[in-house]
Amino acid sequence: MDKPLAGIRILDLTHVWAGPLGTRILGDLGAEVLKLEAATARGPRDIPVVQGGQYPGGDPGTEHWNRQGFFNKLNRNKRGICIDLKAAAGKRLFLALVAESDVVIENFSATAMNRLGLGYEAMREANPQIIYVAMPGFGTSGPYSDFVAFGPSVEPMSGLTALMGYNDKELRNTAMALPDAIAGVTAAAAVVTALAQRKASGEGQYVDLPLHEAAISLLGEKYIETQLTGKPPAVTGNQNRSFAPQGVYPCAGDNQWLAIACPDEATWSNFALFSGIDKAGFANMAARLRHQDQLDDAIAEFTVNRDKHELMVQLQQAGVPAGAVMTTPEFMADPQVTERDYFVELGGDHIETLPYPGSPVRFDGERATEWRRAPRLGEHNDEVLRQLLNLSDDEIQKLKDDGVIANAPPTVEQAGQR
Repeated sequence: MDKPLAGIRILDLTHVWAGPLGTRILGDLGAEVLKLEAATARGPRDIPVVQGGQYPGGDPGTEHWNRQGFFNKLNRNKRGICIDLKAAAGKRLFLALVAESDVVIENFSATAMNRLGLGYEAMREANPQIIYVAMPGFGTSGPYSDFVAFGPSVEPMSGLTALMGYNDKELRNTAMALPDAIAGVTAAAAVVTALAQRKASGEGQYVDLPLHEAAISLLGEKYIETQLTGKPPAVTGNQNRSFAPQGVYPCAGDNQWLAIACPDEATWSNFALFSGIDKAGFANMAARLRHQDQLDDAIAEFTVNRDKHELMVQLQQAGVPAGAVMTTPEFMADPQVTERDYFVELGGDHIETLPYPGSPVRFDGERATEWRRAPRLGEHNDEVLRQLLNLSDDEIQKLKDDGVIANAPPTVEQAGQR
């Protein structure tokens, strides 16, 4: 299929989750993404590997820096180049690549690119039409702009964690740093918007996209609620403030759960009839809302020894909204997902072929195919420098000899000497 962003080149300096997710979406849509990393971006080559679960089969192999699952999940459809941006020759290479690109995106601290002498002004001088997206934790201005941040530290400052937990005495966080994912999707939308604006105006622009504000943007109703009531939003766990019951209930087996909701009297009557729960004390919605904890306990007693999948089907057939909470293996084998070919199998000589999350987007009924696995560190140095910058073999070899480009991390000792 013709991918909608074919012909757009993106210079991707991002790391961890937020930025790489955004550029992965853009790569899935057909953009040519050049993943630019430092030699140390994936850690020293001789660092002890203690988190085996991050690698296929728990095996870091001989190239642990190229086998890390999180990186491979987020960096498909990209070509990898490894350049030392602290070296003068590396800076020249970077600006030469900017001149050949449409978008530069990074999620460093707010001052990192300027300290390197590679900020927006330098990029715009190299390419007046460049779109530059910066994704620092708190933006490039304001009293927090100097703070270095990741999703977990931004999350509580957005107000999101004030909504988490089962009651106001057992507060929690999401355990997965949602601001990163939110900012990644927002970044992809920002790039597409900026490209459309450039098509109309002929001009590039500087896009300031803080993790903090990306997360805040999804919580508007809760801010309004607090303004109107003068009280912070209630912590309700899985319960609903408008109807009851709603919750996630234990089923047979270890850590097996079923979600059930009865948003009106008809579904509650169906559920009460099916479950045999005594309606006394739960006769109407107001009573059920007042006694949600007791109602949840009664439902848990009904579900705890039942198979979640079988009970889900039985409740649905009885007219009660219900859904089994799936484990990862169950989700990957789910017929709805497999029938639509959502997962994509990718692999290479250094990493087993495995299923990765695909793209949810189809155009005219077609999903993109022929995707590229995530690149090894510096895998495409020679290819990119020859194709885009017309460098000769001798010039490329000198960059290697001088340590400006690399295709393997340094040792801990070497990294400490830099």
